[in-house]
Amino acid sequence: MIKKFIDKLIAKANPGARRAAPRFGQRVDVPPEVHGIDPALVDERAADVVRVLKDAGFEAYIVGGAVRDLLLGLKPKDFDIATDATPEEVRGLFHRAFIIGKRFRIVHVVYGHGKESDVIEVSTFRAFLDNSAAEQVSGNEKTSRRALAGMQHAVDASGRVLRDNVWGPQDEDATRRDFTLNAMYYDPETQILVDYHHGIDDAKKKLLRMIGDPATRYREDPVRIIRAVRFAAKLSDLGFALELKTAAPLVQSQQLLADVPQSRMFDEVLKLLQTGHALATIEQLHKLGLAHGIYPLLDVVVERADTDFVHAALTDTDRRVREGKPVAPSFLLACVLWEDVRNNWNRRLQAGELSLPALYEAIDDTLNLRIGDISGRGKLAGDMREIWIMQPRFERRTGRVPDSMVTQLRFRAGFDFLWLRAEVGEVDEALAEWWQEYSTADEQRRYDLLEQAREEQKALQRAKQPVVRRIPKTNATTTAETAATGPAPAGDAASDTAPAKKRRRRKRKPGSTDGAPAGPIEP
Repeated sequence: MIKKFIDKLIAKANPGARRAAPRFGQRVDVPPEVHGIDPALVDERAADVVRVLKDAGFEAYIVGGAVRDLLLGLKPKDFDIATDATPEEVRGLFHRAFIIGKRFRIVHVVYGHGKESDVIEVSTFRAFLDNSAAEQVSGNEKTSRRALAGMQHAVDASGRVLRDNVWGPQDEDATRRDFTLNAMYYDPETQILVDYHHGIDDAKKKLLRMIGDPATRYREDPVRIIRAVRFAAKLSDLGFALELKTAAPLVQSQQLLADVPQSRMFDEVLKLLQTGHALATIEQLHKLGLAHGIYPLLDVVVERADTDFVHAALTDTDRRVREGKPVAPSFLLACVLWEDVRNNWNRRLQAGELSLPALYEAIDDTLNLRIGDISGRGKLAGDMREIWIMQPRFERRTGRVPDSMVTQLRFRAGFDFLWLRAEVGEVDEALAEWWQEYSTADEQRRYDLLEQAREEQKALQRAKQPVVRRIPKTNATTTAETAATGPAPAGDAASDTAPAKKRRRRKRKPGSTDGAPAGPIEP
């Protein structure tokens, strides 16, 4: 007790003093025959970054989630590198390398160009610091931007870390990471796995465990709450679960997320939904008591996950990720928020507004309500808007509309949206099948399909028109005579309801004989 009291006094007297690394950070080198990582699963570019750094005299390892996935026999999506080289030293070793970030300064090493480019993220070993001794600011990243300038280690009033750029040795870097499964280091050259916090043992136990006190770690970075849900969802199929001590403070710590910038929260929510485990994420949120309150947009997803349309969209997103196909956040969010757009649009139509302006207004209202003013909204909202506006246009299959539709950049996204609507019975499946065939047909077949659509349209219009039966006209005189004398005998000309057709006499031309004497006819 006395020693702890003295340590606290020393920390207050020296705010920049660094706390000693916890005793459980003992390094263990695990050989390949024990960890069983398949070297073939390692990305060549990540291995190249490690090789360049080591050749320059630095330590370098693959780290984090990539090591976790390699250990579990999974193919990592991203590879991160940790090194004792500073960001400036890393940047100087590669032709295309860029220092990014303020809260955590890291380096992006870029390979390739355009859509084929690949980014390897390189971070410097960070020191394990006592956040109670960090410099403190009263606001957040935006409101305290000037105060944070030049600070290396800073927190806000709640203890959330705003700056963490103090370099240190590898064992301290491991201690400041979140989960034991994410705190292992792998050298692709020697194939040695470095473990400081019993990550290997937790992998065998299928346990997701936070390093240190979970409540304190969530307070340092509340986004770890979302990461805990994401890891639990991703590894649930393999039988992994959050340690009870790690899960216990989640609900109570949830309120800390209110101080996280909206743009960062939005990005983290998209990760939850686009990593191929969206349905498992919804299940974990319910299981952990976090189904409501993390983020307003996520609340909407959870509420609508059981509806046919949103459930189909989440299922389709998970399938595409598993198949290695690209997924766009605009498409999934367009599916989630379609109910808002459709209901708002229908209300405006019932109020007498014109269809297209009503749709635009409904879209604007939905985006303002559900997405808000976040960084990057412009591109996202533009893509969602195009998907929604295409839907009524799919009903028009005449003239030049089909040709203009299939040449649009976002046609495939709009069509996939239509197809999902057809699957849940919102539109006729034949409509989606028509567009599927038209988009891939040659010119002659497209002409035939347009003719088919015209005939269907005509048939539909005829079916909508009321049937008018014609009543035969009767001669007024005949009707009066019939009323006075009674019906004529059968076979009598007077019995015909229609009057006799009056025969017209043709005028003869002067001088024409035509079988009759010329001149006036004698009486």
